[in-house]
Amino acid sequence: MNAVEIRNLSKNFGAKQAVCGLDMTVPMGAIYGFIGENGSGKSTTEKMICGLIPTSGGSIALYGKDYRDENVRKDMGVLIEAPGCFPNLTVWDNMMLQARNLNIEEPEKEVIKILKKVRMEGAAGNKYKNCSLGMKQRVGIAMALIGEPTLLVLDEPLNGLDADGMRIMREVFTDIVSDGRRSIVVSSHLLGELQKVATHYGIIRHGKMIREMTASELDQSCRTFVALQTEDMDRAKYVLKGRYSRIEEDEAGYIRVYDTELPENIVEYLYENGLYVTEIKTDKIGLEEYYIDLMKEGK
Repeated sequence: MNAVEIRNLSKNFGAKQAVCGLDMTVPMGAIYGFIGENGSGKSTTEKMICGLIPTSGGSIALYGKDYRDENVRKDMGVLIEAPGCFPNLTVWDNMMLQARNLNIEEPEKEVIKILKKVRMEGAAGNKYKNCSLGMKQRVGIAMALIGEPTLLVLDEPLNGLDADGMRIMREVFTDIVSDGRRSIVVSSHLLGELQKVATHYGIIRHGKMIREMTASELDQSCRTFVALQTEDMDRAKYVLKGRYSRIEEDEAGYIRVYDTELPENIVEYLYENGLYVTEIKTDKIGLEEYYIDLMKEGK
């Protein structure tokens, strides 16, 4: 059984079709990275999963049941766009209000546990309006975690977090799914951070799912390359282009050779042409570059 199973989903806003025939599968225990450009339909899809807006067609099943089932709905935690907090209340009071809304039996105990989980117990007395953007995001995630929901749907939860905040959230996400029963759908433009934690990916474009894959399949699909530096980079690029089909210079100032080739063969070839390699390494592209390449193919 899958945590989320969507088939032929569509959503129209007047004459505009925001989501078009979308299929999506989120296995149980997955951290599902939902990726796409602005306006691609990510937030609209997440809102339909959460029942915040109606569908125009297709089906959504959560843990094998219709997404409108009341028992399914109460086991969801949601953070979409911005946390629903009262600005003049403290973090603690906002959390307590949410816990009581959810009929949590021991609300104080639950709030203390969740605040510790997201490392926010020291900010419990802060008014929400005085919290930084990163702190507000962590409060929003904490609100979504109340009641230990089996499915979390998070829209750009990493926005505004500093490096330590992102590390904490990665630990929280990994801990949530560790029992294999709970699952997370998380959208983010911070693909480097998403790659550190996601187990599955769905890439959406113009309202359609163009690729779903596991983290292992992504790793196998990411192209390897040899990165090098020489004392004459311009001449090295010219020489390498005479033998290899794809040569690029990256932001760090390395020449990348994408053809499958042993580094020592490249060094020998450059040496034969009077060029000495000062540094060389083998690497592979990450999620961000894979995504950019995929978008270029689509265009």
